[in-house]
Amino acid sequence: MRKVIITGVSGMLGKEVKDVFKSDYEIYGIDVKEIDDYSIEFIKLDITKKDEIYDLIPKINPDYFIHLAAYTDVDRAEIEMEKCFLVNAIGTRNVSIACQRFDTPLLYISTDYVFDGKKGSPYLEYDNPNPINSYGMSKYWGEIFVRDLLQKFWIVRSSWLFGEGGKNFVDTILKLSKRQPLLRIVDDQIGSPTYTKDLAFAIRKIIEEAGFGIYHITNSGYCSWYEFANEVLKMKKKKLEVVPIKSDELHREAKRPEDSRLENFMWKLSGFKPLRDWKEALKEYLEGK
Repeated sequence: MRKVIITGVSGMLGKEVKDVFKSDYEIYGIDVKEIDDYSIEFIKLDITKKDEIYDLIPKINPDYFIHLAAYTDVDRAEIEMEKCFLVNAIGTRNVSIACQRFDTPLLYISTDYVFDGKKGSPYLEYDNPNPINSYGMSKYWGEIFVRDLLQKFWIVRSSWLFGEGGKNFVDTILKLSKRQPLLRIVDDQIGSPTYTKDLAFAIRKIIEEAGFGIYHITNSGYCSWYEFANEVLKMKKKKLEVVPIKSDELHREAKRPEDSRLENFMWKLSGFKPLRDWKEALKEYLEGK
């Protein structure tokens, strides 16, 4: 049976990726905190400690390494910059060095935030990144380490993730709708909401069928955060006033790109069908909530 190592296995995307692979792969899940999941081999490990990850790979001899672990608090990253870069950049460097040494193909998850949002149209895979916050820069550094240290790699950029088992915009809107009569949501940031279940499916397809390189993977379509919130409330039949505001009214620590839409160009060139529309994916996610 083929073997795969997944970092960040307890996270929102990690849980979906694990489920997509577990039917016919031997899974070794890595995280910094313990999890109760007897369907996988769990290993408590800190990717910022290079010797730990370097010693692990030859013991397992995996067919693939999927690197999902990341520091993802965009605003706090401006305050805890060293911690953010330690996890997202140095941690990814450590993983890349180990994969390079033992010739293990690596899939690295990156973000739309490597772009500044000023292009005015969806970004292609080989448009030049220009991060405008610490989180985006740290993930871009991770990309550089992967590209510079490895020949066998996939970099997968995605955006605006929602799914089970993690903090996400959809769940936040539902929680706020229970205790607030009015929501103020920004309408000057545009992107593509992406369901972690669909992204996990695409990750497996890329690993098994696509060539190495950089891929943008999102659900089809795009919207503003304001439109996203309204769609969530509409699907749940909640009557709540949503007021559009501008980003600078929030006074957040980190700047966000205004238009970070990702064109899934390489995915399409590889002969794969576009992922379903984000509204269709959202409808499935909201069933039962």
